[in-house]
Amino acid sequence: MSDNSTPQQPSDLRAAVAARGQERRRGVIAAVVGALAVAGVVAGVVVANTSGGSAEAAGAGGSSGDGAPQERLSLNLAVAEDTQFQDAITEVSAEKGLDVTWTNVDDWVLPNTELVAGSVDGNAFQHVLYLSAFNRENGADITPVFSTVITQWGIFSSTLDDVAAIPDGGRIAIPDDPSNGGRALGILDAAGLITVDDAAGVFPTTEDVTGNPKDLQFVEVPARNMPQNFTDPSLSAVVVGTSYFDPSQGVTKDDALYLDDSLADKNLPYVNVVATTAEKADDPAWAVLEEAYTDPRVAQALEAENFGSTVLVDVPVQQLRDTLAELQAQGAAA
Repeated sequence: MSDNSTPQQPSDLRAAVAARGQERRRGVIAAVVGALAVAGVVAGVVVANTSGGSAEAAGAGGSSGDGAPQERLSLNLAVAEDTQFQDAITEVSAEKGLDVTWTNVDDWVLPNTELVAGSVDGNAFQHVLYLSAFNRENGADITPVFSTVITQWGIFSSTLDDVAAIPDGGRIAIPDDPSNGGRALGILDAAGLITVDDAAGVFPTTEDVTGNPKDLQFVEVPARNMPQNFTDPSLSAVVVGTSYFDPSQGVTKDDALYLDDSLADKNLPYVNVVATTAEKADDPAWAVLEEAYTDPRVAQALEAENFGSTVLVDVPVQQLRDTLAELQAQGAAA
């Protein structure tokens, strides 16, 4: 397969990946220090407690400064699928005094509507651009509390080996929701297959395609169904995130006809987040959950599940919220 991805340049997202990696390394060091401390206590040596915050103490039956036992924290998060990655987060969070329950719903609207209705405390399934569209269309006030991952997207085909082999009149499957559909069109543009009007902004549609020399046909399908459409003989290619494929399909980023540079700054709107309503954003449980995401075991579970196609990122929350506000304003103007 050919890899026509954009050459890597320094970007805020690359720095975010590096920051998350540094946090994981600090987690490993803390674990080693903790193990040595336990060994010292067993040997009868008095060791100072240099790690473990209040949440970790609560998870181990600790107490607050006045000697009273600390209550465990809890969060119920809506997601669109069950994963081993979530299992790792649950395990690590429990050690830190936070009990996480995942409520799996079967589409990409319910995680937000359930949150607005108060049925869950937050959700972990969407990127900032998708959230901006939901807030704008529903008058909601859902806000990011921290960043989680970003997934590489690309053009994939079950029958072709090169993007240049896509035939005239070829049928290309793209997601049917505005945010991911627009992302797919941008990738087709970057691959040189079409030209999208820059004036369309962050939510281009097929009507904004100003150049289509191969006369490609766009087939809009739900993004979650894209893996099932991958082997459809009537389709020349699909444009989707690498993590969407079922592991049994054996499709990785190396199979892409064209692989987008997910860490380019233009992809900041596609950073996934844990989100909640504005009134719940200051709950101390979020800080514990965010810390759990930095644990090496969580990173290992993500790697095992997605083979490097999805990476943890650490984007400052204010930058996420500023980006959300900008995207909502752009969407309203369009």
